[in-house]
Amino acid sequence: MEAHPQERIGLFVDGANLYAAARALGFEIDYKNLLKVFAAKGRLICAFYYTALLEDQEYSPIRPLVDWLDYNGYTLVTKPAKEFTDATGRRKITGNMDIELAIETLDMAPYLDHIMLFSDHGDFRRLVEAIQRRGVRVTVVRTVASNPPLAADELRRQADRFIELQELAPQIARTQAAHESGGPGDDGPERLDPAAT
Repeated sequence: MEAHPQERIGLFVDGANLYAAARALGFEIDYKNLLKVFAAKGRLICAFYYTALLEDQEYSPIRPLVDWLDYNGYTLVTKPAKEFTDATGRRKITGNMDIELAIETLDMAPYLDHIMLFSDHGDFRRLVEAIQRRGVRVTVVRTVASNPPLAADELRRQADRFIELQELAPQIARTQAAHESGGPGDDGPERLDPAAT
């Protein structure tokens, strides 16, 4: 089920989730090309990128990517990451963006015909179902090609379509030329532990 040229498309990207999937497949995302690929499939109305940020750090490794995305066609949704110590005494950082993604996806559904969801959380199955009841098609972009597979089976089954991230890699992987020219993602999440966001 492909997007149609007249369809209004929205991208909803769980940043840490997409980073982890691409890393598991051995490539980095070129976010400019990601927009181009989906803009060519229909009328790209919005592209949301969700990530948590460590507010008290002097330098955050994800900050250059976030700044680039903010100026190049993405709507950034961020919140402060929270730091805590677990029962074993280890320092942990968490910054789940699921609620923000779910709310904005539902808010935008009346203005879209097709939602591209970049996440693997099985909990989003109910979200996808609610969006579909509103007459909006949902495509999940994730991977089952990694070991272990990084896509919840219940989410893939609920979606109207599933796009294997590895199949998109030739179109959206960062090239050495983009890396050397300071393209999107330089000093970005490749140095950030995806579990931190």
